[in-house]
Amino acid sequence: MTQFNSKITPDDPEQLPPARRRRARRLLAPMESEDRIDFLDKVAHRASPSFDFFLFSLLAGAVIAVGYLLDSEPILVLAAILSPLMAPVIGIALGTVVGSIQFFLRSLIGLLIGGSLVFLVGMLAGYVSRLWEPLDFTQAHLHAQLSWATFLLVALGAGLTSASMVRSEKNAALPSVALAYGLYLPVSAAGLGLGSGVPFLFPDGLVVFAQYLAGSVLIAALTFVILGFRPMTLFGYTVGAVVLLLGIVILIGVSGVGASFGAQIALPTHTPTITPTQTHTLTPTQTATTAPSPTATATQTITPTLTASPTRTITPTPTPIVALVNAGEGGGAHLRAEPGFSAESITLLENGTPVQVMPDDPVQEGGGIWIRVRTVQGDEGWILQILLVTATPAPNWEG
Repeated sequence: MTQFNSKITPDDPEQLPPARRRRARRLLAPMESEDRIDFLDKVAHRASPSFDFFLFSLLAGAVIAVGYLLDSEPILVLAAILSPLMAPVIGIALGTVVGSIQFFLRSLIGLLIGGSLVFLVGMLAGYVSRLWEPLDFTQAHLHAQLSWATFLLVALGAGLTSASMVRSEKNAALPSVALAYGLYLPVSAAGLGLGSGVPFLFPDGLVVFAQYLAGSVLIAALTFVILGFRPMTLFGYTVGAVVLLLGIVILIGVSGVGASFGAQIALPTHTPTITPTQTHTLTPTQTATTAPSPTATATQTITPTLTASPTRTITPTPTPIVALVNAGEGGGAHLRAEPGFSAESITLLENGTPVQVMPDDPVQEGGGIWIRVRTVQGDEGWILQILLVTATPAPNWEG
């Protein structure tokens, strides 16, 4: 890939209008104009995506896919360590601050290409997973949801990486691991969901990636501003304002107002079951009476007599709440001994298996809502509410 060219840096401050030239001298960096341009050129060169970036992105995507298939967090951490220096993220922030639209787009496209490689490898792993029995993909579900801990990790990585790249590229490798962990894992989870058909991974992972990316660019841009870089063009201020707005959206989403990641989607509308009342009505009885007659001929007259029709109402008994397992293309769901993805699996219930919903209150654990059920074989355990379809609402059932 063509390396960074100083021609895409902001105009020479000495050629700017007087007011802007004074601002550039005062705010950009405490050095001469030629030194400033050389300094920006070196930082931008470090932030440009290279062939190694795409190669190691592909390698990291393969390791992340293996970690999801094996449901292993240590392998996912190893994948973040093997990831390339997340220089394009810093390049996007630098292009925003100094007002270079070419460098901004170059870094953004480079990052999207690297993310696409991770996504494609994850999608391939999802197709391969169809050959085996349904997998839990616990780690994939965790990384396809917004998390305060991950957001703070990405923010810290963005700030330290941008500060380190101003001084030395080697020092930026360690904090860049935090950026790779927060950005590449959701992308791979989205690809895995698209390939395997497991719900709530695609496109959730891509949305999480976009929000973490906006947050990291915002933090990196603020770091550059603190270090003395300031926008010198209208583009720099405009894009900076957009990134700031995206950062506010992220804060709202991570704080819990963006409940789309915790909501239960695609569940049927609950329809109450009508319990019929049986009414028993007694039929009329007929009695025969003999009417006296002065003649010798006896005439029998049948007089119908209607008796009272008592109505007996049967007291309704609680209707058992029956649900069906519906895990989509995943093929089935695990019945666990306790609420949570890490709990012991009692058995695997195939799609369409009927279960009885127990009266226990739902429990929220691990980003999902768990319901206690009993199978026709008598096994009792916990299952994700999103994997059940029922037309009879249970008490405290949150649809």
